[in-house]
Amino acid sequence: MSTDLFWILCLAVGLLGGIMSGVPVMLAISGIPVAIGIIAALFGHFDLVYFQAIPQRVFGIMENPLLLAVPLFIAMGVLLDRSQQAERMLDSINRLFGGGRVVLALSVLIVSTLIAASTGVIGATIVMLGTISLPTLLRAGVDKHTATGLICASGTLGQIIPPSIVLILLGDQVSNAYIEAQQAAGNFAPDPVTVGDLFAGALFPGLLLVALYGIYVFFRLRGQDRERPTPVETGPVPGAGGLILDILPTFSLICAVLGSILAGVATPTEAAGIGVAGTVLIAGAKHSRAHAGVAIATAVFALALLVLRRFDLIGATFEAGRITWTGQTIVTLALMAVLIAGVGFAAIGLHRNRVLVPAMTETLVISGMVFGIIVAASVLALVFRGFEGDVIIEEFLTGLPGGVWGMLAITMLVVFLLGFVLEFVEIIFIVIPIVGPVILQSDISPVWFAVLIAMNLQTSFITPPFGFALFYFRSVAPPEITGMTIYRAIIPFVALQLAAIAVLVMFPGLATWLPNAIF
Repeated sequence: MSTDLFWILCLAVGLLGGIMSGVPVMLAISGIPVAIGIIAALFGHFDLVYFQAIPQRVFGIMENPLLLAVPLFIAMGVLLDRSQQAERMLDSINRLFGGGRVVLALSVLIVSTLIAASTGVIGATIVMLGTISLPTLLRAGVDKHTATGLICASGTLGQIIPPSIVLILLGDQVSNAYIEAQQAAGNFAPDPVTVGDLFAGALFPGLLLVALYGIYVFFRLRGQDRERPTPVETGPVPGAGGLILDILPTFSLICAVLGSILAGVATPTEAAGIGVAGTVLIAGAKHSRAHAGVAIATAVFALALLVLRRFDLIGATFEAGRITWTGQTIVTLALMAVLIAGVGFAAIGLHRNRVLVPAMTETLVISGMVFGIIVAASVLALVFRGFEGDVIIEEFLTGLPGGVWGMLAITMLVVFLLGFVLEFVEIIFIVIPIVGPVILQSDISPVWFAVLIAMNLQTSFITPPFGFALFYFRSVAPPEITGMTIYRAIIPFVALQLAAIAVLVMFPGLATWLPNAIF
Protein backbone atom coordinates (compact mmCIF):
# COMPACT_ATOMS: atom_id res chain seq x y z
CA MET A 1 0.00 0.00 0.00
CA SER A 2 1.37 3.40 -1.01
CA THR A 3 1.73 6.20 1.52
CA ASP A 4 -0.80 8.40 -0.27
CA LEU A 5 -3.38 5.59 -0.35
CA PHE A 6 -2.89 5.01 3.39
CA TRP A 7 -3.62 8.65 4.19
CA ILE A 8 -6.63 8.68 1.83
CA LEU A 9 -8.03 5.67 3.70
CA CYS A 10 -7.43 7.50 6.99
CA LEU A 11 -9.24 10.50 5.53
CA ALA A 12 -12.20 8.33 4.47
CA VAL A 13 -12.46 6.63 7.87
CA GLY A 14 -12.16 9.97 9.67
CA LEU A 15 -14.89 11.52 7.51
CA LEU A 16 -17.23 8.60 8.06
CA GLY A 17 -16.64 8.71 11.80
CA GLY A 18 -17.08 12.47 11.96
CA ILE A 19 -20.33 12.43 10.00
CA MET A 20 -21.79 9.53 12.00
CA SER A 21 -20.77 11.12 15.32
CA GLY A 22 -23.36 13.86 14.96
CA VAL A 23 -20.85 16.68 14.44
CA PRO A 24 -22.23 19.25 11.96
CA VAL A 25 -21.40 18.02 8.47
CA MET A 26 -19.77 21.30 7.49
CA LEU A 27 -17.28 21.02 10.38
CA ALA A 28 -16.60 17.34 9.72
CA ILE A 29 -15.97 17.83 6.00
CA SER A 30 -13.60 20.75 6.55
CA GLY A 31 -12.00 19.98 9.92
CA ILE A 32 -11.05 16.34 9.45
CA PRO A 33 -9.15 16.86 6.15
CA VAL A 34 -7.23 19.75 7.74
CA ALA A 35 -6.37 17.58 10.78
CA ILE A 36 -5.30 14.66 8.56
CA GLY A 37 -3.23 16.99 6.41
CA ILE A 38 -1.41 18.45 9.44
CA ILE A 39 -0.72 14.98 10.89
CA ALA A 40 0.57 13.73 7.52
CA ALA A 41 2.77 16.83 7.22
CA LEU A 42 4.43 15.95 10.54
CA PHE A 43 5.57 12.71 8.88
CA GLY A 44 6.63 14.54 5.73
CA HIS A 45 3.81 13.07 3.63
CA PHE A 46 1.81 16.25 2.91
CA ASP A 47 2.79 19.73 1.74
CA LEU A 48 1.07 22.40 3.84
CA VAL A 49 1.48 24.83 0.93
CA TYR A 50 -1.81 23.40 -0.36
CA PHE A 51 -3.63 25.23 2.43
CA GLN A 52 -2.54 28.57 0.95
CA ALA A 53 -5.05 27.99 -1.85
CA ILE A 54 -8.03 27.93 0.55
CA PRO A 55 -8.65 31.73 0.61
CA GLN A 56 -8.53 31.85 -3.18
CA ARG A 57 -11.05 28.99 -3.38
CA VAL A 58 -13.38 30.66 -0.91
CA PHE A 59 -13.32 33.92 -2.86
CA GLY A 60 -13.91 31.97 -6.08
CA ILE A 61 -17.01 30.33 -4.59
CA MET A 62 -18.44 33.55 -3.20
CA GLU A 63 -17.81 35.41 -6.48
CA ASN A 64 -19.40 32.69 -8.63
CA PRO A 65 -22.37 34.43 -10.32
CA LEU A 66 -24.13 31.12 -10.92
CA LEU A 67 -24.25 30.28 -7.22
CA LEU A 68 -26.05 33.58 -6.55
CA ALA A 69 -29.16 31.82 -7.84
CA VAL A 70 -29.10 29.39 -4.90
CA PRO A 71 -30.23 31.77 -2.10
CA LEU A 72 -32.73 33.38 -4.49
CA PHE A 73 -34.42 30.07 -5.31
CA ILE A 74 -34.33 29.15 -1.62
CA ALA A 75 -36.06 32.45 -0.84
CA MET A 76 -38.74 31.62 -3.42
CA GLY A 77 -39.50 28.30 -1.77
CA VAL A 78 -39.46 29.64 1.77
CA LEU A 79 -41.74 32.59 0.92
CA LEU A 80 -44.28 30.34 -0.81
CA ASP A 81 -44.19 28.02 2.18
CA ARG A 82 -44.39 30.74 4.85
CA SER A 83 -47.15 32.63 3.06
CA GLN A 84 -49.12 29.36 2.76
CA GLN A 85 -49.66 29.94 -0.97
CA ALA A 86 -48.61 26.36 -1.81
CA GLU A 87 -50.83 25.09 1.00
CA ARG A 88 -53.84 27.01 -0.34
CA MET A 89 -53.25 25.64 -3.83
CA LEU A 90 -53.08 22.08 -2.52
CA ASP A 91 -56.13 22.51 -0.30
CA SER A 92 -58.25 23.99 -3.11
CA ILE A 93 -57.51 21.17 -5.52
CA ASN A 94 -58.10 18.58 -2.79
CA ARG A 95 -61.56 20.07 -2.17
CA LEU A 96 -62.26 20.35 -5.89
CA PHE A 97 -61.49 16.67 -6.55
CA GLY A 98 -62.75 15.33 -3.25
CA GLY A 99 -64.92 12.55 -4.72
CA GLY A 100 -63.16 9.76 -6.59
CA ARG A 101 -60.07 8.11 -5.20
CA VAL A 102 -58.19 8.03 -8.51
CA VAL A 103 -58.87 11.67 -9.38
CA LEU A 104 -58.02 12.80 -5.85
CA ALA A 105 -54.73 10.88 -5.84
CA LEU A 106 -53.80 12.20 -9.28
CA SER A 107 -54.64 15.74 -8.18
CA VAL A 108 -52.20 15.34 -5.29
CA LEU A 109 -49.53 14.22 -7.79
CA ILE A 110 -50.22 17.19 -10.08
CA VAL A 111 -50.07 19.70 -7.23
CA SER A 112 -46.88 18.04 -5.96
CA THR A 113 -45.35 18.59 -9.40
CA LEU A 114 -46.32 22.29 -9.34
CA ILE A 115 -44.99 22.71 -5.80
CA ALA A 116 -41.75 20.95 -6.81
CA ALA A 117 -41.29 23.40 -9.68
CA SER A 118 -41.97 26.41 -7.46
CA THR A 119 -40.40 25.62 -4.08
CA GLY A 120 -38.03 22.67 -4.35
CA VAL A 121 -37.78 22.48 -0.52
CA ILE A 122 -38.27 18.74 -0.01
CA GLY A 123 -38.76 18.68 3.74
CA ALA A 124 -41.39 21.42 3.68
CA THR A 125 -43.17 19.84 0.69
CA ILE A 126 -43.49 16.41 2.30
CA VAL A 127 -44.63 17.85 5.64
CA MET A 128 -47.22 19.97 3.82
CA LEU A 129 -48.49 17.01 1.76
CA GLY A 130 -48.58 14.78 4.83
CA THR A 131 -50.51 17.36 6.84
CA ILE A 132 -53.08 18.37 4.23
CA SER A 133 -53.42 15.56 1.67
CA LEU A 134 -52.89 12.43 3.74
CA PRO A 135 -56.07 12.81 5.85
CA THR A 136 -58.07 13.61 2.70
CA LEU A 137 -56.72 10.57 0.85
CA LEU A 138 -57.41 8.26 3.80
CA ARG A 139 -60.95 9.61 4.28
CA ALA A 140 -61.62 9.05 0.58
CA GLY A 141 -60.81 5.38 1.01
CA VAL A 142 -57.32 5.35 -0.51
CA ASP A 143 -55.37 2.60 1.24
CA LYS A 144 -52.64 3.83 3.57
CA HIS A 145 -49.84 2.18 1.57
CA THR A 146 -50.73 3.96 -1.68
CA ALA A 147 -51.33 7.29 0.07
CA THR A 148 -48.07 7.06 2.01
CA GLY A 149 -45.96 6.02 -0.98
CA LEU A 150 -47.48 8.68 -3.21
CA ILE A 151 -46.79 11.50 -0.75
CA CYS A 152 -43.22 10.39 0.02
CA ALA A 153 -42.34 9.93 -3.67
CA SER A 154 -44.08 12.98 -5.11
CA GLY A 155 -42.69 15.15 -2.32
CA THR A 156 -39.16 14.59 -3.65
CA LEU A 157 -39.91 15.70 -7.22
CA GLY A 158 -38.26 19.02 -6.40
CA GLN A 159 -34.93 17.24 -6.80
CA ILE A 160 -35.38 16.69 -10.53
CA ILE A 161 -38.14 19.04 -11.79
CA PRO A 162 -36.59 22.38 -12.79
CA PRO A 163 -35.90 24.96 -11.55
CA SER A 164 -34.10 22.81 -8.98
CA ILE A 165 -31.31 23.77 -6.59
CA VAL A 166 -29.82 20.32 -7.19
CA LEU A 167 -29.52 21.06 -10.90
CA ILE A 168 -27.98 24.49 -10.23
CA LEU A 169 -25.26 23.01 -8.03
CA LEU A 170 -24.76 20.11 -10.44
CA GLY A 171 -24.48 22.56 -13.32
CA ASP A 172 -21.62 24.39 -11.63
CA GLN A 173 -19.67 21.24 -10.77
CA VAL A 174 -20.33 19.28 -13.97
CA SER A 175 -19.33 22.32 -16.03
CA ASN A 176 -16.00 22.56 -14.19
CA ALA A 177 -15.43 18.80 -14.44
CA TYR A 178 -16.28 18.77 -18.15
CA ILE A 179 -13.89 21.62 -18.95
CA GLU A 180 -11.11 19.89 -16.98
CA ALA A 181 -11.82 16.55 -18.69
CA GLN A 182 -11.85 18.01 -22.20
CA GLN A 183 -8.65 19.94 -21.62
CA ALA A 184 -6.99 16.75 -20.38
CA ALA A 185 -8.18 15.07 -23.59
CA GLY A 186 -6.66 17.86 -25.72
CA ASN A 187 -9.83 19.86 -26.42
CA PHE A 188 -9.10 23.39 -25.22
CA ALA A 189 -12.34 24.93 -26.52
CA PRO A 190 -15.16 22.68 -25.29
CA ASP A 191 -18.78 23.72 -25.57
CA PRO A 192 -19.88 25.11 -22.19
CA VAL A 193 -22.40 23.27 -20.02
CA THR A 194 -24.93 25.67 -18.53
CA VAL A 195 -27.65 25.36 -15.92
CA GLY A 196 -30.13 26.10 -18.71
CA ASP A 197 -28.91 22.92 -20.43
CA LEU A 198 -29.57 20.94 -17.27
CA PHE A 199 -33.00 22.49 -16.73
CA ALA A 200 -33.98 21.56 -20.28
CA GLY A 201 -32.38 18.13 -19.97
CA ALA A 202 -34.19 17.28 -16.73
CA LEU A 203 -37.63 18.34 -17.95
CA PHE A 204 -38.58 15.18 -19.87
CA PRO A 205 -37.06 12.71 -17.34
CA GLY A 206 -38.91 14.54 -14.55
CA LEU A 207 -42.20 14.39 -16.43
CA LEU A 208 -41.53 10.71 -17.22
CA LEU A 209 -41.25 10.06 -13.50
CA VAL A 210 -44.53 11.90 -12.85
CA ALA A 211 -46.20 9.86 -15.60
CA LEU A 212 -44.96 6.56 -14.12
CA TYR A 213 -46.27 7.54 -10.69
CA GLY A 214 -49.61 8.52 -12.22
CA ILE A 215 -49.97 5.27 -14.20
CA TYR A 216 -49.20 3.20 -11.12
CA VAL A 217 -51.71 5.10 -8.97
CA PHE A 218 -54.37 4.88 -11.68
CA PHE A 219 -54.15 1.09 -12.04
CA ARG A 220 -53.75 0.62 -8.29
CA LEU A 221 -56.92 2.56 -7.43
CA ARG A 222 -59.19 2.22 -10.47
CA GLY A 223 -60.89 -0.91 -9.09
CA GLN A 224 -61.58 0.82 -5.79
CA ASP A 225 -63.45 3.67 -7.49
CA ARG A 226 -66.04 1.19 -8.78
CA GLU A 227 -67.09 0.67 -5.18
CA ARG A 228 -69.27 3.28 -3.50
CA PRO A 229 -66.87 6.09 -2.57
CA THR A 230 -66.45 7.04 1.03
CA PRO A 231 -67.94 10.49 1.79
CA VAL A 232 -65.14 13.01 2.21
CA GLU A 233 -65.53 16.14 4.29
CA THR A 234 -63.37 18.50 2.32
CA GLY A 235 -65.25 21.72 2.93
CA PRO A 236 -67.02 23.78 0.30
CA VAL A 237 -65.91 23.28 -3.28
CA PRO A 238 -64.05 26.41 -4.40
CA GLY A 239 -65.54 28.43 -7.21
CA ALA A 240 -63.75 29.01 -10.48
CA GLY A 241 -62.52 32.41 -9.32
CA GLY A 242 -61.13 31.07 -6.05
CA LEU A 243 -59.45 28.15 -7.80
CA ILE A 244 -57.85 30.45 -10.35
CA LEU A 245 -56.55 32.76 -7.60
CA ASP A 246 -55.05 29.80 -5.76
CA ILE A 247 -53.40 28.12 -8.75
CA LEU A 248 -52.80 30.63 -11.55
CA PRO A 249 -50.30 32.89 -9.70
CA THR A 250 -47.99 29.99 -8.80
CA PHE A 251 -48.32 28.43 -12.25
CA SER A 252 -47.55 31.78 -13.90
CA LEU A 253 -44.53 32.18 -11.66
CA ILE A 254 -43.18 28.77 -12.75
CA CYS A 255 -43.71 29.63 -16.42
CA ALA A 256 -41.99 33.00 -15.99
CA VAL A 257 -38.93 31.60 -14.22
CA LEU A 258 -38.44 28.43 -16.23
CA GLY A 259 -39.59 29.96 -19.51
CA SER A 260 -37.18 32.89 -19.27
CA ILE A 261 -34.27 30.46 -18.79
CA LEU A 262 -35.27 28.05 -21.57
CA ALA A 263 -36.03 30.93 -23.93
CA GLY A 264 -32.53 32.29 -23.36
CA VAL A 265 -33.69 35.74 -22.28
CA ALA A 266 -32.42 35.39 -18.69
CA THR A 267 -29.65 33.57 -16.87
CA PRO A 268 -30.63 31.32 -13.95
CA THR A 269 -29.57 34.06 -11.53
CA GLU A 270 -31.64 36.70 -13.32
CA ALA A 271 -34.60 34.31 -13.53
CA ALA A 272 -34.28 33.61 -9.82
CA GLY A 273 -34.45 37.35 -9.16
CA ILE A 274 -37.65 37.51 -11.23
CA GLY A 275 -38.95 34.55 -9.23
CA VAL A 276 -38.31 36.23 -5.88
CA ALA A 277 -40.04 39.43 -6.98
CA GLY A 278 -42.99 37.42 -8.30
CA THR A 279 -43.17 35.40 -5.10
CA VAL A 280 -43.25 38.58 -3.01
CA LEU A 281 -46.16 39.84 -5.13
CA ILE A 282 -48.05 36.53 -4.85
CA ALA A 283 -47.50 36.23 -1.11
CA GLY A 284 -48.22 39.90 -0.46
CA ALA A 285 -51.46 39.78 -2.45
CA LYS A 286 -53.04 37.67 0.31
CA HIS A 287 -52.60 40.43 2.89
CA SER A 288 -55.50 42.64 1.78
CA ARG A 289 -57.52 43.65 -1.25
CA ALA A 290 -55.35 46.70 -1.71
CA HIS A 291 -52.23 44.57 -1.79
CA ALA A 292 -53.92 42.16 -4.21
CA GLY A 293 -54.80 45.04 -6.53
CA VAL A 294 -51.27 46.45 -6.41
CA ALA A 295 -49.78 43.00 -6.99
CA ILE A 296 -51.92 42.41 -10.09
CA ALA A 297 -51.19 45.88 -11.42
CA THR A 298 -47.45 45.42 -10.83
CA ALA A 299 -47.43 42.06 -12.59
CA VAL A 300 -49.27 43.50 -15.61
CA PHE A 301 -46.92 46.51 -15.58
CA ALA A 302 -43.87 44.22 -15.53
CA LEU A 303 -45.22 42.27 -18.50
CA ALA A 304 -45.78 45.53 -20.38
CA LEU A 305 -42.19 46.59 -19.69
CA LEU A 306 -40.91 43.29 -21.10
CA VAL A 307 -42.91 43.83 -24.29
CA LEU A 308 -41.63 47.40 -24.63
CA ARG A 309 -38.06 46.24 -24.04
CA ARG A 310 -38.50 43.46 -26.59
CA PHE A 311 -39.23 46.06 -29.27
CA ASP A 312 -36.45 48.39 -28.03
CA LEU A 313 -38.94 51.08 -27.07
CA ILE A 314 -37.34 51.51 -23.66
CA GLY A 315 -33.89 50.85 -22.27
CA ALA A 316 -30.99 52.53 -20.54
CA THR A 317 -28.18 53.88 -22.71
CA PHE A 318 -24.54 53.25 -21.82
CA GLU A 319 -21.36 54.70 -23.28
CA ALA A 320 -17.89 53.60 -22.21
CA GLY A 321 -19.40 51.69 -19.31
CA ARG A 322 -21.27 54.71 -17.96
CA ILE A 323 -24.97 55.51 -18.11
CA THR A 324 -26.00 58.26 -20.53
CA TRP A 325 -28.90 60.44 -19.33
CA THR A 326 -31.00 60.44 -22.47
CA GLY A 327 -34.77 60.84 -22.47
CA GLN A 328 -35.21 57.09 -23.02
CA THR A 329 -32.92 56.33 -20.08
CA ILE A 330 -34.86 58.64 -17.74
CA VAL A 331 -38.21 57.14 -18.80
CA THR A 332 -36.84 53.62 -18.33
CA LEU A 333 -35.52 54.33 -14.84
CA ALA A 334 -38.79 56.01 -13.87
CA LEU A 335 -40.77 52.96 -15.01
CA MET A 336 -38.39 50.68 -13.11
CA ALA A 337 -38.88 52.80 -9.98
CA VAL A 338 -42.64 52.29 -10.27
CA LEU A 339 -42.09 48.53 -10.60
CA ILE A 340 -39.80 48.45 -7.57
CA ALA A 341 -42.35 50.45 -5.59
CA GLY A 342 -45.02 47.85 -6.37
CA VAL A 343 -42.80 45.01 -5.15
CA GLY A 344 -41.85 47.07 -2.12
CA PHE A 345 -45.50 47.67 -1.25
CA ALA A 346 -46.10 43.90 -1.32
CA ALA A 347 -43.02 43.35 0.85
CA ILE A 348 -44.38 45.82 3.42
CA GLY A 349 -47.57 43.78 3.57
CA LEU A 350 -45.55 40.62 4.17
CA HIS A 351 -43.62 42.37 6.91
CA ARG A 352 -46.80 43.50 8.66
CA ASN A 353 -48.15 39.98 8.35
CA ARG A 354 -44.99 38.68 10.06
CA VAL A 355 -43.93 36.63 7.06
CA LEU A 356 -41.02 38.53 5.50
CA VAL A 357 -38.51 38.59 8.38
CA PRO A 358 -38.92 34.89 9.37
CA ALA A 359 -38.72 33.91 5.69
CA MET A 360 -35.53 35.91 5.14
CA THR A 361 -34.05 34.52 8.36
CA GLU A 362 -34.77 30.95 7.25
CA THR A 363 -33.34 31.72 3.80
CA LEU A 364 -30.17 33.07 5.40
CA VAL A 365 -29.78 29.97 7.59
CA ILE A 366 -30.32 27.52 4.72
CA SER A 367 -28.09 29.49 2.34
CA GLY A 368 -25.36 29.70 4.98
CA MET A 369 -25.51 25.94 5.44
CA VAL A 370 -25.31 25.34 1.67
CA PHE A 371 -22.37 27.68 1.12
CA GLY A 372 -20.63 26.43 4.27
CA ILE A 373 -20.78 22.90 2.91
CA ILE A 374 -19.53 24.08 -0.50
CA VAL A 375 -16.51 25.75 1.12
CA ALA A 376 -15.89 22.70 3.31
CA ALA A 377 -16.08 20.38 0.30
CA SER A 378 -13.55 22.59 -1.46
CA VAL A 379 -11.14 22.14 1.47
CA LEU A 380 -11.68 18.38 1.33
CA ALA A 381 -11.00 18.32 -2.42
CA LEU A 382 -7.80 20.30 -1.87
CA VAL A 383 -6.44 17.86 0.71
CA PHE A 384 -7.57 14.92 -1.43
CA ARG A 385 -5.57 16.25 -4.37
CA GLY A 386 -2.62 16.87 -2.06
CA PHE A 387 -2.48 13.12 -1.47
CA GLU A 388 -2.76 12.59 -5.27
CA GLY A 389 -6.20 11.14 -4.73
CA ASP A 390 -7.34 12.31 -8.17
CA VAL A 391 -4.57 10.21 -9.75
CA ILE A 392 -5.47 7.17 -7.64
CA ILE A 393 -9.18 7.49 -8.51
CA GLU A 394 -8.39 7.86 -12.21
CA GLU A 395 -6.20 4.74 -12.17
CA PHE A 396 -8.91 2.82 -10.29
CA LEU A 397 -11.74 3.87 -12.60
CA THR A 398 -9.81 3.31 -15.83
CA GLY A 399 -8.84 -0.16 -14.57
CA LEU A 400 -12.45 -1.27 -14.08
CA PRO A 401 -13.93 -3.80 -16.51
CA GLY A 402 -16.50 -2.44 -18.91
CA GLY A 403 -14.67 0.80 -19.67
CA VAL A 404 -16.64 3.99 -19.24
CA TRP A 405 -19.84 2.07 -18.43
CA GLY A 406 -18.05 0.31 -15.59
CA MET A 407 -16.89 3.70 -14.27
CA LEU A 408 -20.43 5.07 -14.54
CA ALA A 409 -21.95 2.07 -12.76
CA ILE A 410 -19.53 2.37 -9.82
CA THR A 411 -20.13 6.13 -9.62
CA MET A 412 -23.89 5.66 -9.56
CA LEU A 413 -23.58 3.03 -6.83
CA VAL A 414 -21.38 5.30 -4.70
CA VAL A 415 -23.78 8.25 -5.13
CA PHE A 416 -26.73 6.03 -4.22
CA LEU A 417 -25.06 4.74 -1.05
CA LEU A 418 -23.84 8.18 0.01
CA GLY A 419 -27.42 9.42 -0.31
CA PHE A 420 -28.27 7.42 2.82
CA VAL A 421 -25.97 9.45 5.05
CA LEU A 422 -25.25 12.75 3.27
CA GLU A 423 -27.32 15.60 1.87
CA PHE A 424 -27.22 16.21 -1.88
CA VAL A 425 -24.99 19.29 -1.48
CA GLU A 426 -22.18 17.28 0.12
CA ILE A 427 -22.48 14.49 -2.44
CA ILE A 428 -22.35 16.86 -5.41
CA PHE A 429 -19.33 18.80 -4.17
CA ILE A 430 -17.42 15.70 -3.02
CA VAL A 431 -18.11 13.13 -5.74
CA ILE A 432 -18.40 15.15 -8.96
CA PRO A 433 -14.98 16.91 -8.73
CA ILE A 434 -13.36 13.50 -8.16
CA VAL A 435 -15.02 11.27 -10.76
CA GLY A 436 -16.36 13.84 -13.24
CA PRO A 437 -13.04 14.75 -14.91
CA VAL A 438 -12.35 11.05 -15.52
CA ILE A 439 -15.76 9.95 -16.81
CA LEU A 440 -16.35 13.04 -18.96
CA GLN A 441 -13.17 12.46 -20.98
CA SER A 442 -15.24 9.94 -22.95
CA ASP A 443 -18.12 10.60 -25.34
CA ILE A 444 -20.65 10.72 -22.48
CA SER A 445 -22.86 13.80 -22.61
CA PRO A 446 -22.29 15.98 -19.53
CA VAL A 447 -25.99 16.94 -19.51
CA TRP A 448 -27.08 13.30 -19.52
CA PHE A 449 -24.51 12.50 -16.82
CA ALA A 450 -25.77 15.33 -14.60
CA VAL A 451 -29.46 14.40 -15.01
CA LEU A 452 -28.60 10.77 -14.26
CA ILE A 453 -26.88 11.84 -11.03
CA ALA A 454 -29.90 13.99 -10.09
CA MET A 455 -32.29 11.06 -10.65
CA ASN A 456 -30.02 8.85 -8.56
CA LEU A 457 -29.94 11.35 -5.71
CA GLN A 458 -33.72 11.50 -5.73
CA THR A 459 -33.88 7.69 -5.50
CA SER A 460 -31.68 7.65 -2.42
CA PHE A 461 -34.06 10.14 -0.75
CA ILE A 462 -36.93 7.62 -0.80
CA THR A 463 -35.07 4.31 -0.39
CA PRO A 464 -35.52 2.50 2.96
CA PRO A 465 -34.30 2.46 5.61
CA PHE A 466 -32.38 5.77 5.60
CA GLY A 467 -34.19 7.86 2.98
CA PHE A 468 -34.55 11.41 4.31
CA ALA A 469 -38.03 11.78 2.78
CA LEU A 470 -39.27 8.87 4.90
CA PHE A 471 -38.12 10.58 8.10
CA TYR A 472 -39.82 13.85 7.09
CA PHE A 473 -43.08 11.98 6.45
CA ARG A 474 -42.86 10.01 9.69
CA SER A 475 -42.81 13.26 11.66
CA VAL A 476 -46.37 14.11 10.54
CA ALA A 477 -47.84 10.63 9.94
CA PRO A 478 -50.62 9.40 12.28
CA PRO A 479 -49.79 6.60 14.76
CA GLU A 480 -51.44 3.90 12.66
CA ILE A 481 -48.87 4.47 9.89
CA THR A 482 -45.80 2.82 11.34
CA GLY A 483 -42.25 2.87 10.09
CA MET A 484 -42.68 -0.59 8.53
CA THR A 485 -45.84 0.64 6.76
CA ILE A 486 -43.85 3.50 5.24
CA TYR A 487 -41.07 1.15 4.11
CA ARG A 488 -43.54 -1.22 2.45
CA ALA A 489 -45.46 1.66 0.86
CA ILE A 490 -42.44 3.24 -0.80
CA ILE A 491 -41.04 0.06 -2.43
CA PRO A 492 -43.22 0.28 -5.61
CA PHE A 493 -42.22 3.90 -6.08
CA VAL A 494 -38.54 3.05 -5.66
CA ALA A 495 -39.02 0.42 -8.37
CA LEU A 496 -40.63 3.05 -10.62
CA GLN A 497 -37.71 5.40 -9.93
CA LEU A 498 -35.21 2.70 -10.90
CA ALA A 499 -37.25 1.97 -14.02
CA ALA A 500 -37.08 5.67 -14.97
CA ILE A 501 -33.30 5.62 -14.50
CA ALA A 502 -33.08 2.50 -16.69
CA VAL A 503 -35.13 4.22 -19.41
CA LEU A 504 -32.86 7.27 -19.20
CA VAL A 505 -29.78 5.03 -19.53
CA MET A 506 -31.21 3.27 -22.59
CA PHE A 507 -32.48 6.47 -24.19
CA PRO A 508 -30.04 9.33 -23.46
CA GLY A 509 -31.99 11.49 -25.89
CA LEU A 510 -34.57 12.05 -23.16
CA ALA A 511 -32.01 14.34 -21.51
CA THR A 512 -30.09 15.61 -24.53
CA TRP A 513 -32.71 16.29 -27.21
CA LEU A 514 -34.37 19.35 -25.69
CA PRO A 515 -31.13 21.20 -24.77
CA ASN A 516 -29.81 20.60 -28.30
CA ALA A 517 -33.09 21.77 -29.83
CA ILE A 518 -33.31 24.94 -27.72
CA PHE A 519 -29.70 26.02 -27.34
